[in-house]
Amino acid sequence: MKKYAIIVAGGTGKRMGESLPKQFLKLGGTPILIHTLQAFYTADPEIELIITLPKEEIQFWDELNIWHQNYIEHKVVPGGETRFHSVKNALEHVSEGLVAVHDGVRPFVSAGSINQSFEQARNHKAVVTAVLMKDSVRQVDENGKSKNIDRSSLRMIQTPQTFDVDLLKSAYNTPFNSSFTDDASVVEAYGHSIILIDGEYQNIKITTPEDLIVAKALLKAK
Repeated sequence: MKKYAIIVAGGTGKRMGESLPKQFLKLGGTPILIHTLQAFYTADPEIELIITLPKEEIQFWDELNIWHQNYIEHKVVPGGETRFHSVKNALEHVSEGLVAVHDGVRPFVSAGSINQSFEQARNHKAVVTAVLMKDSVRQVDENGKSKNIDRSSLRMIQTPQTFDVDLLKSAYNTPFNSSFTDDASVVEAYGHSIILIDGEYQNIKITTPEDLIVAKALLKAK
């Protein structure tokens, strides 16, 4: 089956305390987004890669690719107002088969996780990587009171989130809702169940200075 990967890279450097968007920050001398692109190419060179970026950042991205001699073939699509709209724009360049949607600032996703995600999506049409909670969790109500929640019933959601193309495109015809926090929430609202598969703790999302410290340690360990 034809395989696509939509890599969503619309973040800013606000939480990172940087003026440069976080996907362009360097990790081991190379922009984070290039690391992410390389992860998918390493998993399967036949995956058709699509990156969504704010329109005003596309030229800078092109310059980064030249500077870092990144020759991995990919398509760049202007992003939208929200993540939902960015993915919807990218889906216009996808036909049939399977499509993974992945955060551009998760550069440590393994080839095994990517390939497992596609394989499971072939059978179940909608699969999401997730890991067990490590910490205790409490729920806080509108009055500030908290209660303990059994963490064994909770999962931390990651990407890639991988779907049958026709299913995801149909789901994204749903009008935008602020409750859509990821692709799984869009597909679930459309009426299709989500299958969770094991993710990896190393597949961190780099959004804060602390995450960048961890990322540097992971890169050094690799």
